[in-house]
Amino acid sequence: MTSTDREGAARELLAFYREAGVDALLEETPTDRFATDRPSAVPAPRAEAARAKGEASSARAAPTRERELPGRVAAAVAVSPEAAVMAAREAAKSAASLEELRALLERFEGCALRTTATQLVFADGNPQARVMFVGEAPGRDEDIEGLPFVGRSGKLLDRMMAAIGLDRTSAYIANIVPWRPPGNRTPTPQESAICLPFMLRQIELADPDILICLGNPSTQTLLNSKEGILKTRGRWFPFHTGTREIRAMATLHPAYLLRQPLQKRLAWRDFLAIKKALAT
Repeated sequence: MTSTDREGAARELLAFYREAGVDALLEETPTDRFATDRPSAVPAPRAEAARAKGEASSARAAPTRERELPGRVAAAVAVSPEAAVMAAREAAKSAASLEELRALLERFEGCALRTTATQLVFADGNPQARVMFVGEAPGRDEDIEGLPFVGRSGKLLDRMMAAIGLDRTSAYIANIVPWRPPGNRTPTPQESAICLPFMLRQIELADPDILICLGNPSTQTLLNSKEGILKTRGRWFPFHTGTREIRAMATLHPAYLLRQPLQKRLAWRDFLAIKKALAT
């Protein structure tokens, strides 16, 4: 393999790691995985000793580890999706405030995404605002900072809001799923269904006048839409919060607009409609 081929293969591997959500190194020095004559990362005697020591430690620690695992992973693996949804409904309806809801989500173990995410990404902005934006799920930057829409798409959302006189003091922002899926993949229908009761309760407690669904996953989950986002966007829908009926609209997700900048004209029309609705 030539140096050019090796460099190309290395770049492809790094791109794969990045898409898979790998963002941390485990070794102090880099290892050339493509070199045919590369030395073993651990010399054979040390490797054998480490393996033996690890097996012995595992054997001694096994009973303790079993006692210490009533938490995240065990619950996420053992609980069926149907049971997790029921548990989420019971927990969500017991929250009397957004603070209680956040605390319940911090402790909720029915969604396996919490085991791979860095932290919970609950919300940002003003919960007393008249308008609430709901996206799909956090990305890498959101997972690090613990706030929704702080990466590139978040910066674009800030500019879009500013164009109609809004900012994070006059809007409330959240996601259907509050934990980052590995590699920024789309949440599965089961993951969205498990998290939905918490989002519905969050909307009810925030009690906005206008709900804006950012992107197709949010729109389909909250508005029960079966159409694509390009057909759904810009239209007003009735949405019952649990205590009253408000107006809801779907619009294009900022991440989509970064990939398809020509579609910003459609989003601009939607935001002008939002501005008009807030003025009434």
